[in-house]
Amino acid sequence: MNFSIIIPTLNEQETIASCLLALQPLRSHCEIIIVDASTDQSAIPAALADKIIGSEKGRARQMNLGASHASGDILLFLHADTFLPEHALQLIERHINYKQWGRFDIQLSGDHVMLKVIAWMMNLRSRLTGIATGDQAIFVTKSAFSAVGQYPEIALMEDIALSEALNKISPPLCLEAKVTSSGRRWEYYGIYRTILLMWSLRLCYFFGADPQLLAALYSRGQFWKP
Repeated sequence: MNFSIIIPTLNEQETIASCLLALQPLRSHCEIIIVDASTDQSAIPAALADKIIGSEKGRARQMNLGASHASGDILLFLHADTFLPEHALQLIERHINYKQWGRFDIQLSGDHVMLKVIAWMMNLRSRLTGIATGDQAIFVTKSAFSAVGQYPEIALMEDIALSEALNKISPPLCLEAKVTSSGRRWEYYGIYRTILLMWSLRLCYFFGADPQLLAALYSRGQFWKP
């Protein structure tokens, strides 16, 4: 079973090198594809990736473009500030036959005690709803990804929309092994302010708000990930 790890990037100069270095031991079992929309001349070490593809800005657009260049049977979408657990690919390979897609549990790096609570709530919510977020490193068979029409190219909430589509094929494989994602946005902008913003955006999306409008609100809150 072959894997393709797809990483959308936008001005990730501070994080991309450490992200790629952590993935190097996996390269005998996977290809690493960077889809870059940077505007700050971010230096991506070419030797640490198999393919570096230029793209217009837009996380869904970038991930779909990466998938179109992927040769793996399993696609794993990874944020540049997120690190996989030990034996991540083996865990997926061992269990993916029972499901068509899934995600890992998450833990957030940082000192604030609420970060542990937030991660626990994210993992619980995901198990109860069958919805995964990009921070949890979504993985999916290439065939299932194609069957649902890939990521919808919307400005925000593309991971929720993909999860909803994939749930019609199979419930997610919820691996207890934890990815480690940066808690920087939570700590820098305020734990409770960020919680309020994220839940407000999700609620608005649930009631049919335009993702383009939600993306504008997200941007005004100065929280951004590619």
